[in-house]
Amino acid sequence: MKFLVLIYGNPESRAVWDSLSDEQKQEGMAGYAGLHEALEARGELVASESLDDPGLTKQVLVRDGKPLTTDGPFAEVKEQLAGFYLLECDSMDRAVEIVAQIPEAPFSVVEVRPVRDLGAYM
Repeated sequence: MKFLVLIYGNPESRAVWDSLSDEQKQEGMAGYAGLHEALEARGELVASESLDDPGLTKQVLVRDGKPLTTDGPFAEVKEQLAGFYLLECDSMDRAVEIVAQIPEAPFSVVEVRPVRDLGAYM
């Protein structure tokens, strides 16, 4: 089964990250590197990325076959999507276990969503 793990941040957490020295950022990323390696070794990691500032987002609407864009951010909420993991694991329980290993999880909101299998329709 596939699960999408959505990690949310907020302007305060991004400001703290931006204030860190390069050395502190490298130290902070070591936990992510270890998790990435462990998930790869178990065959559970499909993809993982950190997302850039929500202010750099473009919303795209297609009307009459033409893309129309609007600059972001769009959500009128404090938390914004900051990154994700796409996992291939046995169960929702396992996905939740993995979330507990994400270094940012104790300071963030994290959602786990099952990925729908639409293979029967293709």
